[in-house]
Order: sequence, then C-alpha cells, then structure tokens
Amino acid sequence: MKNLIADINKAFENRVRLGIMSILMVNDWVDFGDLKEMLDVTDGNLSSHISALEKEKYIQVRKAFIGKRPNTSFQATTEGKQAFQEHLNALEALIKGM
Repeated sequence: MKNLIADINKAFENRVRLGIMSILMVNDWVDFGDLKEMLDVTDGNLSSHISALEKEKYIQVRKAFIGKRPNTSFQATTEGKQAFQEHLNALEALIKGM
C-alpha cells in the first residue's frame, strides 16, 4: 500500500507557514505588516516562520525604504510555488484516499 503522507512537505505543516504560502501564492509581494495582520500573529512568530521558509528557499525577502521608513516584503519563489503546489496535491490525494 502506498504511504499516503510521504509527499506531505514538513516545511508547510505549521498553520502559520501554510498561511504565509497561501497568501504568497496569490499575491506578488506582500509586506510584513500585511502578513502579520492577515495571519493575526506576533512579530516574532511571523519572523521565525519567514526565516524557516527563506532557509528552504521557498520565499524571497525584499528590504527597501518607503520614504524614510524601512519596508520588508516577501514573495514566493518559483521553487516555493512548486513545492507548495506539490504539498497541496499530496493533501488532496490524502483526502481522496489515493
């Protein structure tokens, strides 16, 4: 019998990382404040999950200034989008019992 959870990606097991990737899959760039608000998490919590996804090369970080204010925004990489889609496919297969 096929192992139904073999293709589930551990990088996306956490609800915050799942939320980050879900948001970044449908948006080009999203800034830190917007992600924090959408996910209703603390700065530290969001930062740690962003770091984990960046380490896997699933997201890229852009730091810039808007006027004199620093702005950090994020985008899913091509590799990240592919890995997340494979994760979603694995979840769908698990639900269907394939």
